[in-house]
Amino acid sequence: MTRPTRLTWVLLTHSVVTQLITFVLRPTMSYRALDLHVPAAGLGVLAASFAFAPLLLALPAGQLTDRLGERRVIIAGALCVAASSLAFVLFGHHSAGLVCASVLLGTGHLGCVVGQQALVANTSAPGGYDTAFGHYTFAASLGQALGPALILLFGGNQKIPDTGQIFAWSLGGTVLLVLLSAALPKTRRAAAPTAAQADGLRPLLRLPGLLRALTTSCIVLAAVDISLAYLPALGAERNLASGTIGLLLTVRGTASMVSRFFLGRLAARLGRRRLLVAGTLAAGAAMAALPLDLSLGYLIVLLVIVGFGLGVGQPLTMSWLAESAPPGLRGRAMSLRLVGNRTGQILLPSAAGLLAAGLGAGGVLYATAFTLGWAAFSARNLPVDAAPT
Repeated sequence: MTRPTRLTWVLLTHSVVTQLITFVLRPTMSYRALDLHVPAAGLGVLAASFAFAPLLLALPAGQLTDRLGERRVIIAGALCVAASSLAFVLFGHHSAGLVCASVLLGTGHLGCVVGQQALVANTSAPGGYDTAFGHYTFAASLGQALGPALILLFGGNQKIPDTGQIFAWSLGGTVLLVLLSAALPKTRRAAAPTAAQADGLRPLLRLPGLLRALTTSCIVLAAVDISLAYLPALGAERNLASGTIGLLLTVRGTASMVSRFFLGRLAARLGRRRLLVAGTLAAGAAMAALPLDLSLGYLIVLLVIVGFGLGVGQPLTMSWLAESAPPGLRGRAMSLRLVGNRTGQILLPSAAGLLAAGLGAGGVLYATAFTLGWAAFSARNLPVDAAPT
């Protein structure tokens, strides 16, 4: 991904559409759950259901990516996303249907992102991973910003938007996703397994700082998930219009997009470790202030800080893994990272649901801020500057 090519543009567009569909469906299913009078604790279960099946399938998906090629795995993922959108339309009138559709969405999202990330890792020039993954996650952030913005179109000043229309629109959008998947060019695979491939995950598990990197990555991603699930709940508690919450989520996604676009320059100037620690700590401090009784202007400023800080965590850990992983194991390296992410996406939102039952959405955000602070402290010892790009 050193210069714009057909692969680059199709891949980045695919990333935008994947995240757009995912990030409009996930808050929308929270609104549908609220409309169905699902209790606050149930929102945590619904958020965790997105990660349940991918937790079991991430490593096999990485192995398939290394063995069969990224394009096939991406096509399978796009078809699962389409099936999930159809399930939301047909079965989203019941809480069990929402959970099943969410599991399908998580599975499809997994296939798409494992294939995308392996493509970035396998087609980037040595020394260019920070920039390559910064641009890739920039495209992902663009989709994450556009997705919640659609709630503005279908929600307006209503507390609960027209979830049926959003589900139907998303189903139409999955057609484009499948077409983009088919348009990805095939990449050449190795003729025979390398020694690294024969050793499976063993070389990855020996990487210094692996546990700290995976922990930081999963906490940062879980914080994004919790904001998607509990900002709507916080808005409902305070009688904020759904359009206002959609605006705040869009601001968060846009701020992440900006930090990722300039990631290569920021990492070169500050160093990966320092940038990761500072961004995570700033996001935690801003999230701790969200439950306070603040005006819309202050909330927008806080969401800018949250988005910018959370935006650097994912691409920096991707870059470190891609640079450290042996050739032929990069699909599995990205899937191992996703296993950690999905573990966090199951445990942390589920714990958040228990907190919400007693402390409300504000208590969940306070707890999330604390875990981000702990992740920043832990990341101080990451060897992420060992091989700067």
